[in-house]
Amino acid sequence: MGTRYRGTREEVNALNTFIKLMRAADSLTSRLSPVLSSTRLTMSQFGALEVLFHLGPVCQGELGRKLLRSGGNITMVVDNLERRGLVRRERGEDRRFITVQLTREGRKLIQKIFPKHLAALIGEMRILTESEQKTLGRLCKKLGKGLDGEVQTGQTGAAHPKGGKK
Repeated sequence: MGTRYRGTREEVNALNTFIKLMRAADSLTSRLSPVLSSTRLTMSQFGALEVLFHLGPVCQGELGRKLLRSGGNITMVVDNLERRGLVRRERGEDRRFITVQLTREGRKLIQKIFPKHLAALIGEMRILTESEQKTLGRLCKKLGKGLDGEVQTGQTGAAHPKGGKK
């Protein structure tokens, strides 16, 4: 179901596209969440573990940028993972930077659930051909970057409708 808004063709098209994008993302996320539910991980927590598993220890701010999360949100995600013994934080010489890394328990958990998550994701993506997956990936990246060519995270101010910053 699309928008019931009666505006210009450009407005209706933008709203309908946004609705379809958000519904598809929410639907896919809900179908993938059973893999994570048995682990009591949120998608953000899983994402954090996955980043740390594939990249190794990273600065907490960088982890937030990779997951497109605000500083406050990534702090809460890492707090909850740390409380469960899945990650630990370390301050370096420059005390402004906190490095987050997997614990042994965190590594064991992500090694166990990542293959299951990936298999479920592949199953969901099979509805699209390889070419369609690549096209969707390109379009999502383009949309994510916006007119100024940088991924918007909401951390540096809202993007202006014409592509600049407010």
